[in-house]
Amino acid sequence: MALKCSLLPALRYAVIASISFKLLLYPAYKSTDFEVHRNWLAITYSKPLNEWYYEETSEWTLDYPPCFAYFEWILSQFANWVDPDMLVVENLDYASTAAVYFQRTSVIMSEFVLVYALQAYIQLLPENNRQPAYAIAMSIYFSPGLLIIDNIHFQYNAMLFGVLVWSLVAMKQQRFLLGAVLFAILLCFKHIFLYLAPAYFAYLLRIYCLDLGTFSIKSFMRVIRWKNSICLASSVIAVALVAFGPFIYLGQIPQLFKRLFPFSRGLCHAYWAPNIWALYSASDRALFLLLRRFLNNPVYAEDSASLTRGLVGISSFNVLPDVEPRTTFLLTTFYQLIALIPMIMMPTHDKFLSALTLCGYASFLFGWHVHEKAILLVIVPFSFLALKDRRYLTPFYLLTVSGYVSLFPLIFTSPEAPIKYLYTFTWIFAFYNVFDDLAPVRTMHRVFLLDRIAHVFLLGFIPLLLFVTLYSRFAIFAGYEFLGLMMISTYCSVGILSSFVGFSWLYLFT
Repeated sequence: MALKCSLLPALRYAVIASISFKLLLYPAYKSTDFEVHRNWLAITYSKPLNEWYYEETSEWTLDYPPCFAYFEWILSQFANWVDPDMLVVENLDYASTAAVYFQRTSVIMSEFVLVYALQAYIQLLPENNRQPAYAIAMSIYFSPGLLIIDNIHFQYNAMLFGVLVWSLVAMKQQRFLLGAVLFAILLCFKHIFLYLAPAYFAYLLRIYCLDLGTFSIKSFMRVIRWKNSICLASSVIAVALVAFGPFIYLGQIPQLFKRLFPFSRGLCHAYWAPNIWALYSASDRALFLLLRRFLNNPVYAEDSASLTRGLVGISSFNVLPDVEPRTTFLLTTFYQLIALIPMIMMPTHDKFLSALTLCGYASFLFGWHVHEKAILLVIVPFSFLALKDRRYLTPFYLLTVSGYVSLFPLIFTSPEAPIKYLYTFTWIFAFYNVFDDLAPVRTMHRVFLLDRIAHVFLLGFIPLLLFVTLYSRFAIFAGYEFLGLMMISTYCSVGILSSFVGFSWLYLFT
């Protein structure tokens, strides 16, 4: 994919503004993820490759696929020049100023992958018709989610989503082999993108590997585009072998997969990702409290060590039936299959983006141990559809506002609280107006009552956040330290679930 060496003027100014702001965040709060990545730098630098996925001096063991481990190894070579002590595995919770500044800088530098991918997306359109593409690109680049997760909380998601966007651009250009290879590389960096894999697989199979226009029972073999299929399979396998080959040779694949897929961590991550299981958990908690209050039953006299007490790694409930991993898998698979059917019948790029978005929705809403940050797997692909039709704006607003607010509990220190509020609501107001002006009216069949209800719901975030910020100061709420987290999670769950229903209706029935 050809890209000019220099950035487009608007992107150049955006990058300058973004970096200038992020430099001010260097002293800001850093989560345990900062120590996670410091430890991974130390492991990949100090230990031989055959010990990477066995090392457990720190509780933050290496649990990303090999390409990310190689990325950490490359960073560690530069880190050694800055502060060698940060590369000592035994230096747990090490955070010298030099180490902090190095790791913050590595995040900012890695974001250029996203910048150049977005530039490639903008350049798909002629120069006189790029306004919608600029709006979408800027909404992703200035995403509050990326700021909160990467630049404050500390991760490298902007780089990874840059690879995803680059892959989507290649698919739009009908460079399917390049798009597939980029997505395979992405999976070898972070396996959470497996959530989107069914859409890629079905779309590439339908549009690149099969020629259904010649389909007949007698000529079944001619339906398969053998050259394309062999090229696609060999390319993807080659990527996997390069990434996993050393560990296959060492016989460590079982250990590697044990690290990548720790099903023992429980149904919900922390307290809680805003999905269907957050609503299920909240319902269980409410039922338990009601039954304990109104029924003189010893079963409800004592609170068990259940998931609804906010304990990580617990999957039991007090009242409602427990949820098994296979239940979440079946639900996720069912809703993903529904999303794939229209795309298989009409394999256009817009249908592919829609199916990709719905695969992200299904995995986020119904998956096992879903991270709050996984909401970006829905927001980013949906962003490319938001200006397709004005009717998409309501589910898009519900998704982005609910998704970004659900990330607020990740930043819980006082100095950074104004940043997350001001930055997020500035983004909301700015892009709400921009998208509203640019979205075309494809049809007048809109349910205005539902739009108004959605707007009222979005305004409800204001009193919700005020209450969550202030409730702990009142004695009546003493002992309810998880109340604020539960309220944010459940309220955001309603918004994201409503967005899913609205978008699914538009995709399946219009």
